[in-house]
Amino acid sequence: MWSAQRKWDPRGQHCYVTGGSSGLGLAVSVALTKGGADVSIVARNEERLAKALAELEARSFASIRPWIKYRTSPDQKLRTYSFSLSEPDASDAALEAACRDHDGKLPHAVFLCAGSSTPGFFVEQDASSLQKGMDNTYWVQAYTALTYTKWTVRDKTPGKIVFVSSLLGYMSMIGYSSYSPGKHALRGLAETLRSELLLYGTTVHIMFPGNIDSPGYVEENRVKPKITLEIEATDKPKAPEALAEGLIQGVQRGDFHIAPDMLSNIFRSSTLGATPHNNLLLDGLYATIGWIGLPLWRRDMDSTVLKHRKEHSDYLAAKGFFK
Repeated sequence: MWSAQRKWDPRGQHCYVTGGSSGLGLAVSVALTKGGADVSIVARNEERLAKALAELEARSFASIRPWIKYRTSPDQKLRTYSFSLSEPDASDAALEAACRDHDGKLPHAVFLCAGSSTPGFFVEQDASSLQKGMDNTYWVQAYTALTYTKWTVRDKTPGKIVFVSSLLGYMSMIGYSSYSPGKHALRGLAETLRSELLLYGTTVHIMFPGNIDSPGYVEENRVKPKITLEIEATDKPKAPEALAEGLIQGVQRGDFHIAPDMLSNIFRSSTLGATPHNNLLLDGLYATIGWIGLPLWRRDMDSTVLKHRKEHSDYLAAKGFFK
């Protein structure tokens, strides 16, 4: 409970990373490669996958003799696969392709980093956009977890599943009606699997990062409501490399919920319920801070939202919503 004893070492392990062509997924792939793992990256965009593989294989010319930046061994297998993981058949095919390149053996660990956000007001959503939101937040990870679980149980081979939720999986705010529900659902799935997969020796982890300095974050800010941008103005996005390091360290410690900073730890400890503690003493401290600070934070956020009431009404009128 008190120590950071490492319980898992990626060296020599086959690690399967979804959404690994950019952002957090790419940073996780780099960190695992530096840790000596075989890494299989899955994403949709073939151009980004090619760039990601080139980065993993990159050499440094800082000295007279070029040396490989990330590999620890020439025997490491670094592979990429182009599949749309929001489709169940494609998710199966992607995992099968990675297994085929490893003599039919399942990955030792799957890091489910795939996901995307398209912020907007709930009144502007329709059935299609809500479904797409769940596809790009929940199903894009759940389908792979389902297939991986079935195959590990069938082969009687314990595995490791690492989900990536969001700070918005602990709470939510205006602008995230198509994103936050899927991130909350991932927590529910992880909580269930942590219990169920004790039967088979497979371990489960889930991370709750805030905003990430990534291409996806840049794109979502293009369509993010003004009021949401205002609320998040003081939230500086974290570097994916730092988050990847925190994620792997959390897995090594055996943490179930992995919170990469103080704010996410406050939300984690304030919403634990029956979730296992990471550190009883620190969790109590974080929960106390949350008990005092979070109601004040929520009141301030609600006040900010209410100040936008007329502006929001004018926005909807200009869009022709009331017609």
